[in-house]
Amino acid sequence: MATQHHSSALHAPAVSPAYPMAKPGYGKRSAPGQQARTRDDFALLPTRERYVAGFVDHLPDGASMSVKQLAKQLPLYGQQAISTALKALSVAGHLRRVRCSVGAGDETRWVFRTFWSRTARDNEWWTTYLATETATQAAAPAPAPEAPAPPPARPESPAVAEQAPEPTPVPPQRTPPQAPDTEPAQPTGPSPAYLALARLGRDDHRLGLSADDCTTLEPLAAQWLDRGVTTDYLTSTLTAGLPAEVDSPVGLLRRRLIDKLPPRLPATPSTPADTPAPARRLLVECTDCGRPGPPEALPDGLCRPCHNTHSTGGRPSPDATQIAAVKAHMANLRDLLKPV
Repeated sequence: MATQHHSSALHAPAVSPAYPMAKPGYGKRSAPGQQARTRDDFALLPTRERYVAGFVDHLPDGASMSVKQLAKQLPLYGQQAISTALKALSVAGHLRRVRCSVGAGDETRWVFRTFWSRTARDNEWWTTYLATETATQAAAPAPAPEAPAPPPARPESPAVAEQAPEPTPVPPQRTPPQAPDTEPAQPTGPSPAYLALARLGRDDHRLGLSADDCTTLEPLAAQWLDRGVTTDYLTSTLTAGLPAEVDSPVGLLRRRLIDKLPPRLPATPSTPADTPAPARRLLVECTDCGRPGPPEALPDGLCRPCHNTHSTGGRPSPDATQIAAVKAHMANLRDLLKPV
């Protein structure tokens, strides 16, 4: 149980107007239902944690919450001290780091948020709140606002219309004959297959190809891409397990492109339009090591190893098996050092 510290806490520095904001999808998010800000906030925390908590509490939503950025703004403590303070604030129930996937199909990406609560919450409250749709919507980045439509043109008054001068008539001119309605062929750049082959020599000097070699092997590499593989997969397959010396890069690559051609997978059936999107759930990140997991698996915002380390006040004590193994190893070393 936390004990109250009666010593006066250090005043947290005022938030600079130029404090950097995180990219969309990152940064601070305030939890709902917090009590009003008072002078006795964080009175049960040690001095360093009160100092950091007072500063974080005044940050606006969306502000950067990285340890490096906080250490720049709090000159009394370094990055290691800030990291330790954030871990203590997580255990005290003020902070949770989460990640959430946004997007659909191949455009899915992870966004990271740090939920902050001035009012200390227990594990049950955090687990219940992070499982709700409200928390998921708060973690997801807000959609970009649409550009306002231009205002309609104001009609001219009849008086202005009557005063407008009549346009000067232009004599008819002969127009040159129009060319057929065909667009000139636009020059196309190199194909992805050609670029993947050309980059092989930069990644590994043993696979340097000339322009003619790339043009010769381009149809074979294009067959790989037509079967759904990525250029990264193609590159890793061609460069894996190379011999120490390659006498003919074009011959080696031609043989690998033919022999290791992947199978053609059947087309996946399209998803019906009325199929509901899968429910997205927040994953809590360990405040200490960053390991993700469901909220109920990370009590106090810490994974099991970090929670054990924090509970014992240091590194976990080794078990009896490890102690016996060390003793046996030391006894073996002593035997080896004995004179024959």
